[in-house]
Amino acid sequence: VQLQASGGGLVQPGGSLNLSCAASGNIDRFNTMGWYRQRTGKQREYIAAITNGGSTNYEDSVNGRFTISRDNAKNMVYLQMNSLKPEDTAVYYCNALYNYGTAGRLPWGQGTLVTVSS
Repeated sequence: VQLQASGGGLVQPGGSLNLSCAASGNIDRFNTMGWYRQRTGKQREYIAAITNGGSTNYEDSVNGRFTISRDNAKNMVYLQMNSLKPEDTAVYYCNALYNYGTAGRLPWGQGTLVTVSS
């Protein structure tokens, strides 16, 4: 399965963006799908996950501002980002997760750049 994120762009602080991740194959066989981001000069970090049952988990810095969702019928994962801050500037990726931990289990696909700046 290959993954491609899209929907990034330039947005002002306080603004919103909705990211999409398209998978080339069925994602319903992956119980947990997630979003990650990599800020300049930093390692890639986990930020959100969702299970097939709809349970979600968020990293503290995005909790309450970001919402993850998935549509298995379309093999898509989404990330609605609200109240964006300059520190949210990063390249965003999606991936499937293992049953434990937050490591990505598939080859990393194309990310999408989000820039939050006035």
